Amino acid sequence: MTLVKQACVKVAGFEDFHKRLSRKIRVAGKSDSTLNCYTRHLAAMALHFECMPTELDMEQIEEYLELMLEQHDTPSESYFKFVVYSLRFAFKAEGLDYKRISLPAIKHEKKLPVILSRDQMRRLLRVPVLLKHRVLIGLLYGCGLRCMEVRSIKLSDIDFDRRQLHIRQSKGKKDRYVPLSEMLCRGLKAYIEAENPTTYLFNGKPDGQAGGDFDSRYSQRGVQWVVQQACKAAGVSKEVSVHTLRHTYATHLLEDGLDIVSIKELLGHERIETTMIYLHVAKNGRKAPFSPLDTLYGVKA
Repeated sequence: MTLVKQACVKVAGFEDFHKRLSRKIRVAGKSDSTLNCYTRHLAAMALHFECMPTELDMEQIEEYLELMLEQHDTPSESYFKFVVYSLRFAFKAEGLDYKRISLPAIKHEKKLPVILSRDQMRRLLRVPVLLKHRVLIGLLYGCGLRCMEVRSIKLSDIDFDRRQLHIRQSKGKKDRYVPLSEMLCRGLKAYIEAENPTTYLFNGKPDGQAGGDFDSRYSQRGVQWVVQQACKAAGVSKEVSVHTLRHTYATHLLEDGLDIVSIKELLGHERIETTMIYLHVAKNGRKAPFSPLDTLYGVKA
């Protein structure tokens, strides 16, 4: 039983609260992942104190946040952030004076991203045995995609004639187009012909069960596993995540001479400051957007 279901059963009033909060979150235009994240943290608090999270006073909230620090030693920024944000949203949604509750500010660690060299990227693209995995890594790096974006690609999103990929309703509910490398187009065509995917480019099985609906998306864990296994096989010892390939995409484009504004647009960032976190040098002059897969193998000068 999930935390939310446990809270609905064990904590009086939580089920109705969950329904109200779900409606508020959707009306606010937030994603299902935000809904799940907020309600999971609020359910954990409700189960811990055996009461509604909106009934907590400041001392109890501080006690809970301190407990999070003790249990997780140094909890990740995103984990601690959503504990705080879910509380703020809950108080506001219930019409309570959330401003009087002085929740602690979140300190953002200023860490530089891990970037792979061009040689490491070549090895990473070469080692997967399955064409599916090579194409997956090629899309993550060659188009600078987030994990959710690569999982959500539908066959109808690929435009081979214009060599573009349509990223639909990504972070911030924004659409964007990114260029497809000529090499990636060839790989995609070969993969589609061999595997014959249906709705999604990368189909998966629900809950890992055989015989399921193959119109489901490839799982997040599956994408992470592909990248991790490729890193092992390629002898890449850096701490690499799926998002590392997106950072590498942006950095290689910068090194190839593409300007910072175009990179911001390709990444789908809302603010230029976000792009500047890991792009250290912006060269002058604008070029038409292109994929770093072209320059990686000398296809484009």
